[in-house]
Amino acid sequence: MWAAVIVAFVPLFVLLALLAGLRMTAWLATLIAGVITAALGIWVWHAPVGSMARAYLYGGLQGVWAVDWITFWGLIIFNTLVFTGDFERFKNWIVHHATTDIRIQTLMLAWAFGALLEGLVGFGYPWAVVAPILVGFGVADLDAIRVTALANNAPVSYGALGAPIIALAAVTSLPLMALSASVGHIVAILALLPPWVLLFLVSGAEGVKEGWPLAVVASLAYVGGQWPVAVFLGPYLPDITGALTAFWVLFAFTKVWRPKTVRTFGGRPAARSLGAQSTVEAAVDPGSALRAWSPYIVLILIVVAWTGPWSKLPSYSLVRLSVQGISSISNQPFAQTFNLNPLSGGTAILVSWLVILTFLRPGAATIRQVFKRTFHQMWGALLVGFFIFGLAFAFVFSGMANSMAYGCSKVGPLFVVLAPILGWVGVALSGSNTSTNAMFGPVQAATGRLLNLPPLLLPSFNSVGAEVGKPIAPQTASVGVSTSRYVRNEGDVIRHNMSWTLATLAYLILITLVFYYFLPNVMEV
Repeated sequence: MWAAVIVAFVPLFVLLALLAGLRMTAWLATLIAGVITAALGIWVWHAPVGSMARAYLYGGLQGVWAVDWITFWGLIIFNTLVFTGDFERFKNWIVHHATTDIRIQTLMLAWAFGALLEGLVGFGYPWAVVAPILVGFGVADLDAIRVTALANNAPVSYGALGAPIIALAAVTSLPLMALSASVGHIVAILALLPPWVLLFLVSGAEGVKEGWPLAVVASLAYVGGQWPVAVFLGPYLPDITGALTAFWVLFAFTKVWRPKTVRTFGGRPAARSLGAQSTVEAAVDPGSALRAWSPYIVLILIVVAWTGPWSKLPSYSLVRLSVQGISSISNQPFAQTFNLNPLSGGTAILVSWLVILTFLRPGAATIRQVFKRTFHQMWGALLVGFFIFGLAFAFVFSGMANSMAYGCSKVGPLFVVLAPILGWVGVALSGSNTSTNAMFGPVQAATGRLLNLPPLLLPSFNSVGAEVGKPIAPQTASVGVSTSRYVRNEGDVIRHNMSWTLATLAYLILITLVFYYFLPNVMEV
């Protein structure tokens, strides 16, 4: 048994060595690791060759449909806004209303606007878009990237329209709505910390002392917009509703209260003459503002109506392909299934894009540019979606996940502390919360069953642990620094982010213990 446990770790070590050691591109690394996983499953665990091939294929197809179909149309919407100029107008509108106080600018842009970008696109785009804006406001390059990365901690589990949670549900067979709610409970507590850290990083202790109401309002407003949607409507929109709520509540709050001293980066008082001016002098007219906000309003309305608990559209199944095995833990039959539900959340996002087109009215040439750019940006990620899910399904079907879980369970209940650390390590090396959930989700779920823990506890903290590791993920950093002078110097960024990332991880471990000892019931299905 212990030999099997050791061998079960081989695919994981291979994948992490290829990604972190050799810096191999993700799609090729996941392909190689998947082939090794299937081969070990056939050789060591004696999985039938035909059944293993089917498990891998069905896993890959599930990854394409459950994750790629969502992230692709999310990026199509974003690129449509970019090519029509509407994203630039939207960004200018937000910058125009951010005032000259660096603390308000940071919370409106890095915290609220960054969460909106994470919810729609993910993949490091919040860093790439927001960090140059902060640099324009006087924040040092490296500090601007760190601020944007740490602000991006809370939204990651629901990034790219909920892709990590959807992936976690697919590989663990846990209910999607239950996972969305359990992660939402954790993130609601996690999100209370980052605004305080952001204020400290841009304005020092004196800036926090003066501006602490901003941190309170920013955190509670984000939670107020994110938590109910995560719990009652599912994983597609929590980032977007949390971001929009945080922005508008901050916008309204700063109309009635602001710190007495306007401060620039480093906590230095701003020149008195700049006190009430906006950084962007040219106002954006109401019509342009409505046009800038309307795509996000359309997306929210359609996705909520389409995927809410009242809708039967996502449950319609056109094709179900399954391969069955016998669990080495329960000795009960289980199935690895590809479910083609053509009216899924990804289709709702496609419909949202079609509606957005009706009032943006881009030309055929623009739409061709949108698809060309999206495929150029995403072809590798689309392949990863197939290969990482093929790997995960093969890992589970062969019995490897159960063997690894057996070894992890020997740690005992203390493993609840290791669960978020495992997610943190996974995303730090793989660069993707979705991939981390696909790799470690089945192991966390099986370990929880062996330890008789609430079924949602370990998988949920795996996902949130992956959130916290994002600021030191090389693949995310490579995208995030693409608009800065730190291109190909991701190591400097990662070292700069490390200490605060570890502090946030320690905070998350405390949250883990709170849920384990005092709130286990909310982690039940």
